[in-house]
Amino acid sequence: MVEMFLAAVVCGLFIGMLSGLLGIGGGMVMVPLLRLGFGLPAVSATATSLFTIVPTSITGFVTHIRNKTCVPKLGVVAGIGGAFMSPVGVLAANVSPAWLVMLAAAVIMGYSSVNTFRKASKAPKEGSLFAKVKRAFDNRGQNPVPTAAEKAAAREARLAEMEAMRPHLSGKQLAQGALIGLAAGFASGYIGVGGGFIMVPLFISLLGISMKQASGTSLIAILILAIPGVVTQGMLGNIDYLAGLALACGSIPGAVLGATLIQYVPERGLRYCFGWFLILGAMLLAANEFALL
Repeated sequence: MVEMFLAAVVCGLFIGMLSGLLGIGGGMVMVPLLRLGFGLPAVSATATSLFTIVPTSITGFVTHIRNKTCVPKLGVVAGIGGAFMSPVGVLAANVSPAWLVMLAAAVIMGYSSVNTFRKASKAPKEGSLFAKVKRAFDNRGQNPVPTAAEKAAAREARLAEMEAMRPHLSGKQLAQGALIGLAAGFASGYIGVGGGFIMVPLFISLLGISMKQASGTSLIAILILAIPGVVTQGMLGNIDYLAGLALACGSIPGAVLGATLIQYVPERGLRYCFGWFLILGAMLLAANEFALL
């Protein structure tokens, strides 16, 4: 039991980092993990995943707000829209066959990955994070250690850059954000994910915001829309609280780390990372339900 708890914490740390970095709740990894690692039934796995998403999203979105890597108004609008549909998705999952729940998740993730790769291929190329780190390492003896004032100035410059990336959305665009939230809310309740794999690609393609801003905005919406689904799943007795808390112990600090790193990762790289993550999640879910693992 202790070994499984520690393993869940380590997995939660990785999931939380991806959550903060990519703007997802982490359910795409948690659901197959809970199914394969903990042996939970499909409905219980989705319910427990949804439960863990709430604290993960809280810590991630707080960090995104501090770093100005989000559009709060859009996140709130999408979250409220999703909150209305999340319980509907939960109720639909409880009357659906287990294989249908997991297959729906795999299909939606696969479709989202195609859209993400298409957008990533059109994004301008930037210097990779690896190249930046290597350059800093190569020049480590040539540059003096920055003073506290210089560090503060660099942070202010990064915050100003993030603020400049925030779009000014019209009423029509906010209405589109609410509709995106409705779709994400149903998916969140139905397959136990935060809905970020739907919201992030649509925020980018329909509303034209950057991946960095879309990730933080998605976490705000995820937090709001997941709560009604968690309450509904709790009332139905589907949540395994011990497994959920074990994952949360790792996902909470992981989300802070991921939300901090997003300032330094190139936009194009973020989009490709998100696309590959979607494909991996879809393959895990599909393989599990068709007994290929």
